[in-house]
Amino acid sequence: MQTLGIIDIVWRGTNIPVEKGAKLRLGGIKNNSVTYGRKVGRAEEYQGSEITATTNLEKGQSLTNLLDPGEGELQVKCDTGQTYVWEDAFLDGDRPEATGGEGGKIELKWAGGTPEEILA
Repeated sequence: MQTLGIIDIVWRGTNIPVEKGAKLRLGGIKNNSVTYGRKVGRAEEYQGSEITATTNLEKGQSLTNLLDPGEGELQVKCDTGQTYVWEDAFLDGDRPEATGGEGGKIELKWAGGTPEEILA
């Protein structure tokens, strides 16, 4: 049985090659425990999607275009046949740094709502 191995990312129509270890958390409803008296109940809360991946700065690549702060379409394609699409994803957190001497590693983190799932 094949399990998840390779994640491909397409950001605003451009394929972003990523290193091994990319992370994907799909947005949706999560449970939070609520303690009252001698009981524990649950309260629902919405949690957004989070996608983290590391790429490398390549010769001729526009770092400015890659790090544009606006919204755009993000696709996460799994080698197990699932593709997740966010129409209005955006880069989250501090602006990433490019690390010299290690291939120009850039850690990217996107946020978004609940994606559309497409199964191959």
